[in-house]
Amino acid sequence: GKAHWRARWTHKIRIKYTRMLCYAMRRPLRLLAIGALTFVLAGGAVWAGLIRMDFFTFDPMRIFYVNVDMPADAPLEETMRQSVRVERVLRTLLDDQEVRAITTNAGIKFTEVEPLYGDQYGQILVSLHARGASGRSVREIVDALRQPLTALPGDGRISFLEISGGPPVSRAISLKVRADDFDELRAATDAVLEIVNRVPGSRNVEDNDSPGRSELDLHLDYPAVRKAGLSPGQVARLVRLHLDGEIVAFMRDEGEKVELRVRGIPRQQQEIGGVLNDPIALPGGGTTTFRALLKADTGTSRDTIRHYNLRRAITVEADLDDDGADTVSANRMIRQEWDRIKTNYPNADLDFSGELDDIQESLDAMLGLFLLGLGLIYLIIAAQFRSYFQPLLILATVPMAFTGVVFGLLVTGNPLSLYTLYGVIALTGIAVNSAIVLIDAANSRIAAGMRPLHATIYAARRRVIPILMTTSTTIAGLFSLAVGLGGHSLLWGPVASSIVAGLAVASVLTLFIIPTLYRAFMRGHGPEDFRHSHHIQTTAGD
Repeated sequence: GKAHWRARWTHKIRIKYTRMLCYAMRRPLRLLAIGALTFVLAGGAVWAGLIRMDFFTFDPMRIFYVNVDMPADAPLEETMRQSVRVERVLRTLLDDQEVRAITTNAGIKFTEVEPLYGDQYGQILVSLHARGASGRSVREIVDALRQPLTALPGDGRISFLEISGGPPVSRAISLKVRADDFDELRAATDAVLEIVNRVPGSRNVEDNDSPGRSELDLHLDYPAVRKAGLSPGQVARLVRLHLDGEIVAFMRDEGEKVELRVRGIPRQQQEIGGVLNDPIALPGGGTTTFRALLKADTGTSRDTIRHYNLRRAITVEADLDDDGADTVSANRMIRQEWDRIKTNYPNADLDFSGELDDIQESLDAMLGLFLLGLGLIYLIIAAQFRSYFQPLLILATVPMAFTGVVFGLLVTGNPLSLYTLYGVIALTGIAVNSAIVLIDAANSRIAAGMRPLHATIYAARRRVIPILMTTSTTIAGLFSLAVGLGGHSLLWGPVASSIVAGLAVASVLTLFIIPTLYRAFMRGHGPEDFRHSHHIQTTAGD
């Protein structure tokens, strides 16, 4: 019946495994060399960059923004008209089955950091339905929209903003160019933009130095002012009266203080320089204009003057494609290129932030938690086994698990993300179970009177089925998520694949390397070393 079939297969597995173990234990140096070589190869793959490092990889939310940035002096109505034109074209490029809703706004622009307000900002919010089996991802939709929308006629500059499903709030490349002089700051920023554009996989490269409105810079023509019989203060007051006005008195209205302001008649000027043609009455009875008394320069004002650590700063940001450079290597590349040209901008410097700050903070915390976990595992096992060395044998499964994780990421093509590292830390606690079962059973056999060699082989033979069962059930539970049978997840897929591959490799290596190391360590130990020290409760039945 079923019991007979199960017993027959169990017996075959134990016999096959015991034969392979005996073959391996006769060649311990070769076996340990193979284990060390696999670990070195895994470390070399990480060091050589064969494993893509994307610490903050998240499944994107099914929404994205299309930004319509008009010239700084564009009225709100023109911004709205251009945004609606973009929306009409956008609707023709999207499948009705994909779109949940499309909303167009003008006067406000949402970014990953802050909302921006101004008549020149237009933004279209596109909400998508859940992705079907044959549906397009947000990235694929945005890539399909990019060329036709950016080619539309009009003054608006089109850009896209994809929203990820988790941290960080900053983008992959986010660095601040700092300088005290505006001209040098702008020149250094342009040089950094060129560097970022050369980074493999960089896209949506931009800075936050948005232009302001048109401005008129006025300077007094002192000889003309004296010739007209005016003083510089009088000319300045006349300019103020024509444009902003002057407060001449205060009044009270229902208890509230009200200012009485005198100013020129408001006029709709098509250009800011039109005020120069305003007539001015002279003390001698004649008239002149501001144009005869002032020297004027037109230009564009600054929308916002930002500071970072007490210096003026412009932030340069960019996204990275999945098949391009990762965050760490991209920022390293930018730093190296900047070091080559920074002498051209002696008063400017770069401050790297963005994901790098979040990555470093997460890695620092993770390293501490990892060491704490290893320490707790060691203390618990040492207290149970009453041995200082046997816990080290058990913790030898940790590098074996790391080897499996690296090979798993290579096979699946998944990146090494922050959550993948969380999976590695969780795997540390799972992988040691097989070694604990083996060493526990071997200690019990030695305490019962067996020699170390026989106790090692006997314990491995009796525990191979429980180890394979616990490993296979864990792998089976995570296998579909790891390979993406039910849908690929950038967040949980790499976590599952790291646990599956790490546990599979660690279990196989544990079944051969741990008995070999245990036998080498236990040579010269006999039953008397265990009978009076402790009695260990086995964690799995025979």
